[in-house]
Amino acid sequence: MWLGSSTVEHGDENRDEIAARVREVITAAGVSQREFARRIVMDPSKLSRSLSGTRRFTAAELARIADEGQVDAGRLLGARHRPPARPAGAAVPVEGGRPSQIVRETVRLIAERGFHAVRVSDIAEACATSTAAIHYHFPGRAELLEAAVRWCMDEDTAHRAVRTADAADPADELRQLIALQTPRTAQQRRQWAVWLDLWAEAARSTAVGGLHAEYYRQWRETVADVVRRGVARGSFRPVDPEAAALTLTALIDGLATQVLATAPGAPGTDAEAMHTALLTYVDSTLTAHAPR
Repeated sequence: MWLGSSTVEHGDENRDEIAARVREVITAAGVSQREFARRIVMDPSKLSRSLSGTRRFTAAELARIADEGQVDAGRLLGARHRPPARPAGAAVPVEGGRPSQIVRETVRLIAERGFHAVRVSDIAEACATSTAAIHYHFPGRAELLEAAVRWCMDEDTAHRAVRTADAADPADELRQLIALQTPRTAQQRRQWAVWLDLWAEAARSTAVGGLHAEYYRQWRETVADVVRRGVARGSFRPVDPEAAALTLTALIDGLATQVLATAPGAPGTDAEAMHTALLTYVDSTLTAHAPR
């Protein structure tokens, strides 16, 4: 179902009815509101505000909600707002959902070519669908970029949770976090390539800049929490956790930039040198060594 414009024209009374229908879809999905937001690549706070009636859903958001809930978007809008037909390719079933496929391919193409070299037609070709189907879920390049940033954030958070789940202690947890940030594999290099592209865009885009700031706030809080627990257990020296997290983050970013600028096997800073430098820094500034 094609919703047409990027905003949904409806009165306040219908806004509440739409929110109620979206709540029904979320309930039927059997997942938390936050998980549902992740699945439709939507800011959880925007979903919350739309459900509470303080913000209108956009047409593209309702299209993604309808896809995820496997309902017709016309049902979400109500009988008084009959929409025109869905564009070709938008309704074809795709594993994980069409919106997720679009975002995954967008991230892959950004890593390979850079955001400004990626056209909507490239994404459509990668997804074996039409450009209209891409615009159906994400009206413009700005929405695609914001969704790509959010997808990267969610992926990073999920990998971080898995990687540190079995850490023996805070010192081991910090080593796992450092390993996660070291671009050793092709996948890790692609992730860093995307982040480097997004850093530049964050300086020009308020939306991407806001997501960028939020990601770094969460990352520094994670590191600071590990350091704080390590200090409490005597594994780390009595340092300022927030200051330690800020410095370690800056060191990771700077070294990763050098690694990404060096082709694998070419002279320069490689991933192993980065990993060694980070562990050496932690050992010399954070680790509490027993007196000799």
